[in-house]
Amino acid sequence: MTKPNPEEAELLRRIADRTAKVAVIGLGYVGLPLVRAFHRVGFDMLGYDVDKQKIDILRQGGSYIGHLSAAEIAEWRRDDRFVPTSDMQRLRDADAILICVPTPLTAGRDPDLRYVVASTRQIASILRPGQLVVLESTTYPGTTKDVLLPELIRTGLRVGVDFFLAYSPEREDPGNATFSTSNITKVVGGYDVASLRVASALYRTVAPDVIDVSSCEVAEACKILENTYRAVNIALVNEMKLLCDRMGIDVWEVIDAAKTKPFGFQAFYPGPGLGGHCIPIDPFYLSWVARKHGADARFVELAGEVNAAMPHYVVGRLIDALNDRGRAVRGSKIAILGVAYKPDVDDPRESPSFVLMEELLRRGGKVTYHDPHIPRLPKMREHVLPELASCELTAEYLAAQHCVVIATNHSAFDPEFIAAHAPLVIDTRNALKDVKRRDNIVKA
Repeated sequence: MTKPNPEEAELLRRIADRTAKVAVIGLGYVGLPLVRAFHRVGFDMLGYDVDKQKIDILRQGGSYIGHLSAAEIAEWRRDDRFVPTSDMQRLRDADAILICVPTPLTAGRDPDLRYVVASTRQIASILRPGQLVVLESTTYPGTTKDVLLPELIRTGLRVGVDFFLAYSPEREDPGNATFSTSNITKVVGGYDVASLRVASALYRTVAPDVIDVSSCEVAEACKILENTYRAVNIALVNEMKLLCDRMGIDVWEVIDAAKTKPFGFQAFYPGPGLGGHCIPIDPFYLSWVARKHGADARFVELAGEVNAAMPHYVVGRLIDALNDRGRAVRGSKIAILGVAYKPDVDDPRESPSFVLMEELLRRGGKVTYHDPHIPRLPKMREHVLPELASCELTAEYLAAQHCVVIATNHSAFDPEFIAAHAPLVIDTRNALKDVKRRDNIVKA
């Protein structure tokens, strides 16, 4: 193994004694918990985001993420070891720069790396010898080498000698009280041996275990596999749900029975579509890179199609249920319960609720919503919806609706209360499985 050069040796020393300054670009559901992890073990932190409103909130000791309390962020600010900024020049002071920006899809479902590219170009403008740059954003294999590296070496600095480059996939699960950065194994791939040594040393300060892999591409493919595995299995149970509905079988009961097997089966559950930043997107990154290399990812693409069709299936079930009661969607009052993409979080990214709302509004429905975690509908890149505020979930509100759709199964929802007061409930999450009244419930 090669001996560390002076730049690497100095950075390793600063990491070991916690005098290295760590910067995180993108202070969202991934970046802000990463700040917390490094701050807790003694590093001085810089947080960069282009959203000045976020920076203002953080500077005032506030929080915009439900599972990160304002009190905790205020504590970061009091000890002067966390500096939020929208000035990229401040990152010149950082020894390690971790990129946690969105990687969405284009309208044609191709990778959209504009935020990664913009961040990399900004880093190149302040890059100096002795810095480590790590991409954490989910992406396709080859991004670090083919997208980041060319921008960074235009500075004239040499990778693995003057600066260091790595990829380490984020594994954040918003709202998960059991697993966070501090107790999840970290996978790290370096562009070269020196970059791997430095990046691995940094993450060993916050992770219980670090798995070094042979390249950035392996680490990138690891993340794609993790999320595609989930997407494919969810597509399987979604397709099973469609089949079971045709046969008059309760797919939820089928899954409960199957998961009693102690080996060879892991339970996944159907729903109105996929949400979150990773799982609805990553399979399309994989199929795109497959085409780029002259291969097909037919299985993965089919899973994506099945999952993307689920909101439309739910709308179809809703239409049939209203028709059975002599009503059309047009003019009907329809309440969506839950617009977060999963229970008990304030994260609406890629939530299938937005597709449901768009489809029902297009058909003339009078759509409102309730979500205890999202008081107002946020503006979303891919959806055009009216400005709506969460309605209070009262008996009067439920009774006034022609149909109520349970799209997210928040623990704050009282199944008996909903079933008792709503004239018709479309249950996409098996939330009402134990309620006494059944005549007004349609599973979808």
